[in-house]
Amino acid sequence: MDHQLAYRALRSGNIAATDLYSTDPEIQAADLVVLDDDRRAFPRYDAMLLYRAVLPEPAVRALASLEGTIPAQEMIAMNARALLDHVPEAQIASDFLRTRFGVASEAKSLGAPQRIWRRTLEHLFLVAVSLAAAIALAVPLGILAWRRPRLGQTILTLAGVIQTIPSLALLVFMIPLLGIGAGPAIVALFLYSLLPILRGTHSGLTGIAPELLESAQALGLPPGAALRRIELPLAAPSVLSGIKTAAVIDVGTATLGALIGAGGYGQSILTGIRLADTGLILEGAIPAGVLALAVQGLFDVLERLLVPNGLRS
Repeated sequence: MDHQLAYRALRSGNIAATDLYSTDPEIQAADLVVLDDDRRAFPRYDAMLLYRAVLPEPAVRALASLEGTIPAQEMIAMNARALLDHVPEAQIASDFLRTRFGVASEAKSLGAPQRIWRRTLEHLFLVAVSLAAAIALAVPLGILAWRRPRLGQTILTLAGVIQTIPSLALLVFMIPLLGIGAGPAIVALFLYSLLPILRGTHSGLTGIAPELLESAQALGLPPGAALRRIELPLAAPSVLSGIKTAAVIDVGTATLGALIGAGGYGQSILTGIRLADTGLILEGAIPAGVLALAVQGLFDVLERLLVPNGLRS
């Protein structure tokens, strides 16, 4: 069970015991009794310093000087300041350096507007790159699926199978291949965007009246010209609908990218959950919902601009 949920269950009496981290602030806040794991039932987790070999030697010595300087009770107290008193983490770290080492440092923390703007740029980057790549691949694949029905069924089936993979599992699968950060999140969002665009393109082309296709042939238009001038314009409402659906899905799913360090609105949501801070959770959730509505409105405007009135009717 997630630790935050487990602590709530302890307070409500739904469970009698749970595993925990020895520096969790809830130990102090809820006056919990920590049992000694004398049977080694749980694996041991110790904090370690991990750094690149190219790190300058003075920096390595500075980090090494921190070893063993923070007792568990002091770490619990600092975590409690963040969780219970909602003191910014940068301020807590600054206070620790000043009192323990006499190092004066200015605690810099962004205000809510700056944080939201930063997360918005990160979120838009994830959505825009993945959606553009999906459009570039899925529209031609949708045309191919329409031209070659047997091959088309295979293409649509594969895209459907990808869509059924749980998003969290797909992100985890990407980590060994691409590491953490924006890369695996973009690839996962790209894969999730394929099916709506594929289906929209395929359905739009399949739904064209046969007599209109025959008219293009009667005019002597080559296949490429017929596709550009007649078939794709007629299928445009369905294609745009698929792209709009993919974009809205991307905006919502991109919040999970924070689990692997991709940033975006999900970072505020995760931090809010960890600190039990409803304000931080809403700081990510509300802009994500607003962005989804804005994306949907943007594609509605594009449809009015790109699709003739007769086809929209």
